[in-house]
Parts: sequence; structure tokens; C-alpha cells
Amino acid sequence: MTEAAVTPDPEVVRALRALSNPVRLQLLTWLREPERHFPVDQAIADPAEVGVCVSHIQAKAGLAQSTVSAYLAELQRAGLVRATRVGKWTHYKRDEQRIAELVAVLGETL
Repeated sequence: MTEAAVTPDPEVVRALRALSNPVRLQLLTWLREPERHFPVDQAIADPAEVGVCVSHIQAKAGLAQSTVSAYLAELQRAGLVRATRVGKWTHYKRDEQRIAELVAVLGETL
């Protein structure tokens, strides 16, 4: 007997696609401990509460601002980070609840 094909959850597929890029994965790793990886003394908002300014992420990554913004937008579409505007700057923070849900789903299905 063969098992019926199971269609994977599109949200899980989107998250896995976002994580398949090593730079996006690195950005998510840095955002796990923002006070360790970014200059907190230069922040205009609390990195633990609001997130890290895209300009600080761009400086650490050493990539063009447009490239970093595109990577972060992909992580946001996957639900792995949340964006918050502070003045004219966008700050990014991990969505820990969504990440935990993804880990749980993977633990149940893989």
C-alpha cells in the first residue's frame, strides 16, 4: 500500500525557503541576541523590545542596504521577523512565537 501524498503547509514551506539562504539565516541568528551583535549604545529604540535598525543590520552584514532590506522582507513574509517603524527607520525583531510554532511543526512532521 502507498500512503496518500500529503501537501505541506504553505507557511512552513515559505519559512523553510527563507531559512535556506545562509545570509537570511545569519540575520535571524544575530537578531536572537541583538545586544550581543549590534551597537546598543547607538540604538534609537530598545533592541530587545522594538528590534534592530536596518542600518545597523546592514553595517554588520556588509551588504548593500537594498540587499539587506530584501532579505529582511523575505523573513518578514515568512513570519519569522516583525518590522516596526521608529521615525524614518525600520527596526526588525524575531517573532519568537512563530519560530517556536515552526520548530514544533517540524518536530511533528519530520
